[in-house]
Amino acid sequence: MPTWIQLVFLACGVCFILALKGLSGPKNARNGNLLGAAAAVVACLVPFFWTDLHLKHVPLIIAAIVVGTIGGVYGARTVQMTQMPQMVALFNGVGGGAASLVALLELHDVVETAGDAPWFNLAATAFTIAVGSISFAGSIVTFAKLQELMTSRPVVFPGLPVAFGGSLVAALVLAGLLVNDPRMWVGVVLGLVGLLIGLLLVLPVGGADVPIVISLLNAFTGLTVAASGYVLSNVLLLVAGTLVGASGTFLTLLMARAMGRSVTNILFGALKGGSTLGAGEASDRPVRSVNPEDAAIMLGYADRVIIVPGYGLAVAQAQHSLRELVDVLGEKGVQVDYAIHPVAGRMPGHMNVLLAEAQVPYEQLREMDHINGDFKDADVVLVVGANDVVNPAAKTTPGAPIYGMPILNADEARQIIFMKRSMRPGFAGIENELLFDEKTSLLFGDAKDSMGKLLNAVKAL
Repeated sequence: MPTWIQLVFLACGVCFILALKGLSGPKNARNGNLLGAAAAVVACLVPFFWTDLHLKHVPLIIAAIVVGTIGGVYGARTVQMTQMPQMVALFNGVGGGAASLVALLELHDVVETAGDAPWFNLAATAFTIAVGSISFAGSIVTFAKLQELMTSRPVVFPGLPVAFGGSLVAALVLAGLLVNDPRMWVGVVLGLVGLLIGLLLVLPVGGADVPIVISLLNAFTGLTVAASGYVLSNVLLLVAGTLVGASGTFLTLLMARAMGRSVTNILFGALKGGSTLGAGEASDRPVRSVNPEDAAIMLGYADRVIIVPGYGLAVAQAQHSLRELVDVLGEKGVQVDYAIHPVAGRMPGHMNVLLAEAQVPYEQLREMDHINGDFKDADVVLVVGANDVVNPAAKTTPGAPIYGMPILNADEARQIIFMKRSMRPGFAGIENELLFDEKTSLLFGDAKDSMGKLLNAVKAL
């Protein structure tokens, strides 16, 4: 590899590290994303200028890049905010599948040339084929669950643990055969077993656990890219894959902690009834409801208001009206903050991105750990489309799917206004006792329509 290419790859690797650092905060996230994308483009262009590489099938490669670019740009530009997790799952699965196919092609070269490949290279090839296939199949299932192409509830059947365990043993045996005596059919069967493992791994996961599994599969994809970098002797792939694998692992652990559960429980909790099941029935218990005018009086004459955004805000696309409401309240001297739960929405940072789209100032977005102590001093908490992240059952009901999950302490405020479309429960599928609290008033209706009426009522005060 020429020195200039090594230097370019080194610069791209540094850019990937800086991009990841930029993504750690909302103010730098856009620039970090652009930096990482630019480095990836440069890395993809380098092989075309490496004359000693003798690149083959250039027209096919260019055609694939064009098709992928068009598909990626179109998907990213047209995806709805509520469908971001599905897009992440799909893109992640494609990455894992691509790494697995590349490893199979490298295995084909080894078999065709009857080369004596080092055992560690073959072990890395087997790892990439298996784990890349797991990531691909698992990501497709998570996409189907979130897109409601299949039930979001856990899918469990008799013998699932046996089938899953048997598949893992089969994968290990096949990987050992591949390292000991490389054969193309062994690699193909290993890939198929990996697809089965990915399917069996994700089917028992349901409800609010699905986004956490997306993060875990993202870590899997990063590890396969790192392993393929070793197989291809490409340091840049090794660096990029390691970054994705490490960050995905940390994100998975942080999300699991935010749910108050272990990764093992999230993956296999449904086998003993411990998963967040979702899709519960609407309650017919009596609640106190208010109209927009009454809610406007409560907000307009408060000194301190805390907004709790959730997935329903994203579905209704009411973030712009909400920001305008907060601006009007600020003009009236009301102190307003947004309380952001780590797993509000369907992926980490979902609410941050949604509110940033509405040009909400970053300093108004406060994470759970920083704002939870302020709820007791709040005159009004306005819950917009959230549910499980303010459900007291997480603290008071042992055996509930979300028991032990850290929540926003909205129940400590003097008054709570809960904007809901209906009395159906949240993603976890259980009743929210906060709805029946004597301090809680419900404002029923579509969040965007209700927010518009509430905004007009506040302006009229």
